[in-house]
Amino acid sequence: MYPDAISLPLDLGDGLILRRSTAADADRLAAFNVRIHSDNPAEPQHSLDSWTRDLLSGRHPTVSPEDFTVVEEATSGRIVSSLCSIPQIWTYEGIPLKVGRPELVGTDPEFRNRGLVRRQFEVVHAWGQARGESMQAITGIPFYYRQYGYEMGLELGGMHTGYLSSAVKELKEDESEPFPIRPAREQDLEWIASLYQRGSRRYAISAVRDRTTWLFELNGRRPDSANGSKLFVIEDRTGKPVGFFCMPTEPWLGGTIGVCTQVELENGASWQKVAPGLLRFLRQEGESVAAGLKKTCDRVGFSLGTAHPIYDVLKEQLPIERKAYAYYVRVPDLIAFLRSIVPVLEARLEASPAAGFDGELKLGFYRNGLVLKFESGRITSVEAYQPTSWSNADAAFPNQVFLQLLFGYRTLEELRYAFADCWANQPGRLLLEALFPRKPSLVWGIA
Repeated sequence: MYPDAISLPLDLGDGLILRRSTAADADRLAAFNVRIHSDNPAEPQHSLDSWTRDLLSGRHPTVSPEDFTVVEEATSGRIVSSLCSIPQIWTYEGIPLKVGRPELVGTDPEFRNRGLVRRQFEVVHAWGQARGESMQAITGIPFYYRQYGYEMGLELGGMHTGYLSSAVKELKEDESEPFPIRPAREQDLEWIASLYQRGSRRYAISAVRDRTTWLFELNGRRPDSANGSKLFVIEDRTGKPVGFFCMPTEPWLGGTIGVCTQVELENGASWQKVAPGLLRFLRQEGESVAAGLKKTCDRVGFSLGTAHPIYDVLKEQLPIERKAYAYYVRVPDLIAFLRSIVPVLEARLEASPAAGFDGELKLGFYRNGLVLKFESGRITSVEAYQPTSWSNADAAFPNQVFLQLLFGYRTLEELRYAFADCWANQPGRLLLEALFPRKPSLVWGIA
């Protein structure tokens, strides 16, 4: 617990006060986030203004106007540091988990290196504990969030693109689009949600989106919000919906790419037949966005993680690959987390060469550890374990490296190659490879 972080407002000394936000902070927080987070100060990203206001509006499906932390000067009221936490539900192979997503983490340059972000993370981590969050996840710059107990351990992004000249096939003069595309409507949302949920089953980790979230995505955000998406429906020539897809409202790479960030089709619909028209639409939308920025759209593509059916269909047209980055993840109680996913672990074990295992798997983390106990392939307990020496375990992982294995981001062999102090004996290797295989994730986090 963090009693000092929960008891807000908190005097931080040096004339600074840490408190919760209110709806009345919208103007100042929006201006602060535009100033701090714009990539180029000479070209302010006004979409950050809209995103901040959306989060503070009271209309957001998971965030209240009190879910920002604010550090301000007591005398002037000037905001000098802030962040927020966005509650949501993700699934681990179908098992729901409460997740907190810290975002918009920033400090005025004049006030950096004073521990202000650390104190705010103590607050949002305490909020997460009170909410029953199993984990927190955040996107961010390299290394930074490791300071607060996070590990880059979950797949984020990944994109395949191609140049217009080679990716987009023109229709002949007498041809019409075989699969017309239109904006999504509210009456489409239940059907879209079902396609999204079915597509999520191919991934280890995905985000749950309920009707309120889909409504907010469709028409609840400000039009230029930094995390907004435009939803579209793909129909056949009879007007029957066969799929949906999303494009971001924020231009990608300066408007040079027309990009799709979600796409799913009905069972039986042909990816090969739908893909050419989808590429033509991405080009059209990309060129429209680029023209508004007085730039040129030169590529189209899909940002769908590392694995998706359309990548296989369009392999030749989309030869430019942008490797996946990573979410920072934090699991405050690893034993509780593992207990919550026992059904998944048992199913994986049953389908592996280690099926029916009896015994223990001791995992050491050098300062502490845990042990999983098995009877006939069933996990009977997950408990704390204190190694008596560094070698008194079946496998060992430094720092937070085990989280990469837990979330399917890296294989055990990859971790052993990258970290000399990551190792496993033969029984440990067999079990870990069965319990924690590498598997792609596509997390469209709530923002």
